Amino acid sequence: MMTGKRLVISALVLALVQLGFLSWILASRAAILRNGKEVLLKIQPVDPRDLLRGDYIVLGYDISRIPVKMIANIASDKQSSDDTSIVVRLKKGADGYWTPTAAWFGTAPTPAAADEADISGHVAAGWDLRGEGMTIAPDYGIERFYLPEGEGMAIQSDMRVRPFGIKLALAADGTAQIKALMDGDKTLFEEPLY
Repeated sequence: MMTGKRLVISALVLALVQLGFLSWILASRAAILRNGKEVLLKIQPVDPRDLLRGDYIVLGYDISRIPVKMIANIASDKQSSDDTSIVVRLKKGADGYWTPTAAWFGTAPTPAAADEADISGHVAAGWDLRGEGMTIAPDYGIERFYLPEGEGMAIQSDMRVRPFGIKLALAADGTAQIKALMDGDKTLFEEPLY
């Protein structure tokens, strides 16, 4: 049987471990936002509302659908995708938005050049890799952006009239975090570090 003093010490140790884990999660996200390479992706809206969390935008990007022919390391006898990671190489266009130029399952064979950036995502198993014109849809973890209550519908309508973008911060390993929602050159909403 545990004495009162041992019980209090055990509870404090458990609380410190939990606090340390949560702090680690927040600090790693903040480090990406603070130190990551910035890229700007053009977005297309999908849906503006979540009944439990309020207004948000489901975001679609040029990198949301990757042509199978862009993936450089598909074996010739491969029929469908495995449950795996994907790296998509981005390059900045003349309009300021970054677009995909190459992709690899697993890891990229070479580091990105100074004018390029790599974003890491995840591909579910079962995507058809054989057909002409086939695409896959990676998940990058940046597909939703939450807005202040009442802002979603207005922004959704504006997105259909003029271009909007998402400013990302990319870690060295390709992990992406959303930094800001952009309306042209104007920052509409910026994510706090913590």
